Amino acid sequence: MEKAEIPGWDISKISNQDQRTLKKLGLVKESSLIFPGDESFPRPPIGYRVTFIDHLVRGRSTPIHEFLRGLLFVYGIQLHQLTPNSILHISIFITLCECFLGTHPHWGLWKRIFYLRRNSSRNVAYNVGGMCICVRPDVDYFDVKFPDSVEGWRRRWLYIQEEYKNSQEYNIAPFDGAAEILRRRSWDAEATAEEKKATDALMKRIHQLQNTHGEELSENLDRAEKRTDELAVKLEQSEKAREKAEQDAAVVGALRRRLHNAENALSEKVSQQIERENAIIDRLETQNQRFVRRMGEDFTLHEGAEDRLLDTLSILELHGDLARTNISDARIAFKRLFPHFFPKQTQPEIFSELVQRFRGEEDPALVYRQENLKLGVEGTIALVAGSRQDVDWAKAGDPKGMNKEKWNTLVKAAKPHSKKILAFLGHKPAASASTAKPEVK
Repeated sequence: MEKAEIPGWDISKISNQDQRTLKKLGLVKESSLIFPGDESFPRPPIGYRVTFIDHLVRGRSTPIHEFLRGLLFVYGIQLHQLTPNSILHISIFITLCECFLGTHPHWGLWKRIFYLRRNSSRNVAYNVGGMCICVRPDVDYFDVKFPDSVEGWRRRWLYIQEEYKNSQEYNIAPFDGAAEILRRRSWDAEATAEEKKATDALMKRIHQLQNTHGEELSENLDRAEKRTDELAVKLEQSEKAREKAEQDAAVVGALRRRLHNAENALSEKVSQQIERENAIIDRLETQNQRFVRRMGEDFTLHEGAEDRLLDTLSILELHGDLARTNISDARIAFKRLFPHFFPKQTQPEIFSELVQRFRGEEDPALVYRQENLKLGVEGTIALVAGSRQDVDWAKAGDPKGMNKEKWNTLVKAAKPHSKKILAFLGHKPAASASTAKPEVK
């Protein structure tokens, strides 16, 4: 077997089980992946990037999020130098900011919570997975229990097609599998006094989320972690069986039949286990409805015989893009409407507070319409008074003697003259005539 050209890299060993897992999880399109052959060192084709199976299942996707691209630039590291647990930390932080705090991932908040350190043993300095994202020991943050190590993840590398957004200003540095890790002061840089002051409200909101949903999230993550460990054991068993088949070519046929029978038996056992867990999953889905409603979408928990995603994170990953788009569109719409409905009020910066202004007991659209109607009536009276015509305002302001037929006739007769009045007021009428009727309250 050919040795790796660069320390830390070896021939990629991605099993059929790994490929089926990617397809069942629906993380990426099959056409966007290239599984390497006997290459002992990554040489991605043009338009492709190097990634790992364990990075994908923990939230790494394309196009690469702008916060992750900025993080790699500030720390001066390559994507392959981050451990799977570090990728999961970044995915959780981005989701926390965009879906629960209502803001873009905040660099000052990140520095308050995390720092970067080397990942090495006593005798080995890693290149692949040589850097680790850690929570600062003096920070009260979500107690997310990650596995201490992910077995064999460095050998499960592949190529994924890169995608770009039109608004993307820059991309990550080209792949360099031999890039040396050089320490930077940014690794353990702390938030400045100004950044702490600017993020105090965000930290307070995180603590509120911890108090409200911390126990529930912890239970969900613990359950998902157990399922991930079980799946890791199964994947390891499958890998060992494949290696034995390569070493003993004489019994390949028999081994394949035995593996096939084992997979069928395992699938049947897992199906039975899923049925026993349905009641538990139903309770979890009920608890997660509060999170789903805040994102504005109804999601369904993805369950499979070999689902290795965390229960909560699978919902956020598969539907996070849609939720972020809807929230962004809603933010733009509310900001455009706010100055018209609340002209004398300061527009809130936080999205949740902006929404609450429109959810008052009194309908703001109705108030806005009635106010405009009042102004229109007063303007009409002013125009009539300016024409120097004698008008009995007591009779003109009394609609009791007005029937529907007479009203429609008067409105029809007024339309040719209303265009002149509207032009005087600087109004540009729509292409079709308005059929709206004044609302009298």
